[in-house]
Amino acid sequence: MFDKVLVANRGEIACRIFQACRELNIATVAVHSEADEDALHVRLADEAVCIGPPQPRDSYLNFANIISAAKLTNAQAIHPGYGFLSEVTSFAEICEASDIVFIGPPSHVIARMGNKSEARRAMQAAGVPIIPGTQTPVGNVREARDIAEELGYPVMVKAALGGGGRGIREISNSEELGPLLEQARSEARAAFGSGEVYVEKCIVNPRHIEVQVLGDSHGNIVHLGERDCSIQYRKQKLIEEAPSPAVNKSLRRKLGETAVKAAQAVGYVGAGTVEFLMDQRGRFFFLEMNTRVQVEHPVTEMLTGVDIVREQLRVAAGEKLGCEQGSIWFNGHAIECRILAADGADGFRPSPGRIEEWAMPVGPGIRIDSGVSAGSEIPSYYDPMIAKVICWAEDRPSAIARMQAALAGMKIEGVKTTIPFHLRALDDPAFRSGEIDTSFIEQRMSSS
Repeated sequence: MFDKVLVANRGEIACRIFQACRELNIATVAVHSEADEDALHVRLADEAVCIGPPQPRDSYLNFANIISAAKLTNAQAIHPGYGFLSEVTSFAEICEASDIVFIGPPSHVIARMGNKSEARRAMQAAGVPIIPGTQTPVGNVREARDIAEELGYPVMVKAALGGGGRGIREISNSEELGPLLEQARSEARAAFGSGEVYVEKCIVNPRHIEVQVLGDSHGNIVHLGERDCSIQYRKQKLIEEAPSPAVNKSLRRKLGETAVKAAQAVGYVGAGTVEFLMDQRGRFFFLEMNTRVQVEHPVTEMLTGVDIVREQLRVAAGEKLGCEQGSIWFNGHAIECRILAADGADGFRPSPGRIEEWAMPVGPGIRIDSGVSAGSEIPSYYDPMIAKVICWAEDRPSAIARMQAALAGMKIEGVKTTIPFHLRALDDPAFRSGEIDTSFIEQRMSSS
């Protein structure tokens, strides 16, 4: 096992990784921007190194400064968390070349699954169902229009690289195609350095279902069941739950087996997530694979008892997985709400500022993952998520009730938060009945 790990991230995920390291008796190194000098993750680490000014490109995305910090502190490995450098192939390559373990899959796997066109080809070859569409980036508007007419509108134009909902446009007719195609290309070029896009059939009002997988370097791969991530705003997830209320035991087995097949096809090592879109008939199609730990991993941990971050660390150190497929049980129901410093009544506009008061609920089945506390400053430079509330109970109605009680017991003063939005969503009849899809916020919460 490693003696020391540097976490190239901030906020709640850095704090979460530090906890797993402590349990494994691994010393920890935090990196931080000048804006995060007094941040909670800095205070929780054994050592801390400032890596630059507040802007992410100068700090949390600064390859040279992060590698230098690892060398300076004699860290043997770097955990990238999620976001920032977690799926940047060139950073993983630099770690490998610098004799520093990158806690994630090999760089060539990140590259292959990070290119959406290449990932689709790999999945098709492995027999994983994919959404009908192009296997290579489209060259021009005329080519895209011919493909769209063959597939039938509506279609989606998606960036070949990247993720997070950027470089994506839904196109309803031929007249929209030209302008929206160029918008997607421009956004993709600005976000990912490549304007390549592909076209695929739009699955109308799908569920967003993802399956957690774990693999080691000894050829073992398991799945930890599915999560339903359909409650999202502009492709950004806000509520996740496991298991999905739309998935029965037979479909769960099929989803899991398909996710394992996808991971095996690319020689996956580490924690990853195979994401699917599921239509109203229960048919599911490969969307993408996230080659990192997910924001919503705690619902799976609460459901299965498997510590996903701990497994990441163990696998990266060359150990075998600590669980086998036959020993993994899915117990009860878990829900996660992402609490943002944002105004849910104003398009989730970020609300930076200082947290004046911070009171969290306690009780059986309640978990709070956070990177802030009373007095913490919420900078405008970074993602506005300040906490994740995860509630587990023996069944879905009980988990919803526990979450409602937990959110009602939270007190956060100084910034606006999405707690009012979450309470409204949890009380919505469609959510309570499990009749949800990716249009939920647009159709049911448009005034929030």
